[in-house]
Amino acid sequence: MAGKFCVTQTYAKNDTDKATVGFVIANAALGSEKDTMLFLMAEGVRLSQQGYADDIHEEGFAPLKDLMANFASAGGKIYVCSPCFKRRKLDETKLVAGATIVGGAKLVEFLSDGSPSVSF
Repeated sequence: MAGKFCVTQTYAKNDTDKATVGFVIANAALGSEKDTMLFLMAEGVRLSQQGYADDIHEEGFAPLKDLMANFASAGGKIYVCSPCFKRRKLDETKLVAGATIVGGAKLVEFLSDGSPSVSF
C-alpha cells in the first residue's frame, strides 16, 4: 500500500450523516490502496457495538452497517478509544468485526509519520 490515511469518527446516532460519511471516506481510502485506520472516539465509539448501526441509512449512501462491514473485510483497521468506550459502559464482547479497543497512543503512533487525517 502507498501511504497511510486516518479517519477520526466522533459521531454516531447524534449525527448519522457524519457517521456515514466517515465510513464512506475510509472505504475510499482503502480503495486508493492506503493503509487506513478509522479511530472511533467520543460518541463515535457507539458504532463499535454489534447491531448499533443496523438502522442507520442516509439517503444516497449504502447502509452504514454495510459500509462498516466492507471496511473491515477489506482490511481496514477500526480502533476504539478505550477511555471513551469505558465512559459509556459499552460491552467489549459485542465489538463489530475489525474493531479493537486501544488507547490514544495508537492514534498518535499512526499519525506520527505524517499520515493525512480527516475528522467527522
